[in-house]
Amino acid sequence: MLLEHYGDLVFGIALRSTRRRHDAEELAQDAFVRAYRALKGYDTAKIRELRPGGWLAAITANLARNHVRRLPLPTSDLDSIAERADDTPGPARLAEERESARAWRRRLDALPPRYRRAVELRHVSGLSYPELAEALGRPLGSVKSDVHRGVALLRAAMEQEAEMERAKLEVAT
Repeated sequence: MLLEHYGDLVFGIALRSTRRRHDAEELAQDAFVRAYRALKGYDTAKIRELRPGGWLAAITANLARNHVRRLPLPTSDLDSIAERADDTPGPARLAEERESARAWRRRLDALPPRYRRAVELRHVSGLSYPELAEALGRPLGSVKSDVHRGVALLRAAMEQEAEMERAKLEVAT
């Protein structure tokens, strides 16, 4: 049941953390193995109180953080491009999608870690605020604040980039 309902969530967190499909698959598998092993030791009351999305996100995020510390991040997106299906869009669209993804990744990476994790888990992985609080091990109000501040910082970064682009166009004309 956990795998069916939360497989995409766990894999998504792992993939965003490692940026490599193979590593993400292994991390997701490890996360579910750890979860099932932990559930064996839980009593029925604890299982009922459990918020599985947040709990699995915490397990996955911790595994991913440890994994990323041990391995260097890839320097290109060639692995993910090679793994795409044959029905991919044309080269121009693919380049635009890659550049957009890189721009968002740069913006997210520029956030302080506290805000980055909160924004990714909330808006990219789709965790509810209670699940997010459980995943991060912090009070609900704190994670709401972190998400709000992270989104505000992203918005400011986008506005600054747009302003710089407008200034470049004015100079060029």
